[in-house]
Amino acid sequence: MNLLHEVFGKLTFRRVIMLLLGSAILAFGLYNVHSLSNITEGGILGLTLLLDHWFSISPAWSGLIMNVLCFFLGWKTFGYDFIGASGVAAGGFSVFYWIFEQFPQVYPPIENMPFLAAIVGALFVGIGVGICVRDGGAPSGDDALAMSLCEKMHWDIKWVYLVSDLIILGLSATYIPPLRLFYSLITVVASGQIISYVQKIPFIKKNQA
Repeated sequence: MNLLHEVFGKLTFRRVIMLLLGSAILAFGLYNVHSLSNITEGGILGLTLLLDHWFSISPAWSGLIMNVLCFFLGWKTFGYDFIGASGVAAGGFSVFYWIFEQFPQVYPPIENMPFLAAIVGALFVGIGVGICVRDGGAPSGDDALAMSLCEKMHWDIKWVYLVSDLIILGLSATYIPPLRLFYSLITVVASGQIISYVQKIPFIKKNQA
């Protein structure tokens, strides 16, 4: 019981609603924009694709291992409350993505508009992840890693996202066409900036009842 209280004790109704709202926005954007435009990502997703291409390591395994390690780092940095909040965010993302998959994508022509897809995709990712991070939850291992490094290194979170994504995108240049990487760079830079901005919005306060 003590452990359950440590994990879920600070999850107020308001925090749960905000974490679910963030994960819903993120899932909507990834399903309706990213999955259509084939714009690659940095972070863990980009690294799993890189490992699959060069070493034939299945993303199912590499992604699982890296996400577990990132969430473990988040737990060591922020404690049990982080696990509870991240469980809501990550679980909410999976449920919402599954729900959105039951419907046709909202605007299929965006598949042929890579610049628009990069900007719109960045908005959904930035706002969705930003809301979750502001309330102490990580919807993915990328976000857990960014939150932990931000806390330990005292960097603005936008720079943590930028550095990690640039490293992965740079390595991905070994097999991904330059134009696709250019649009990917637009979306990861823009989303990192938006996450940083949303994280600082005053009316979304940590641990507010």
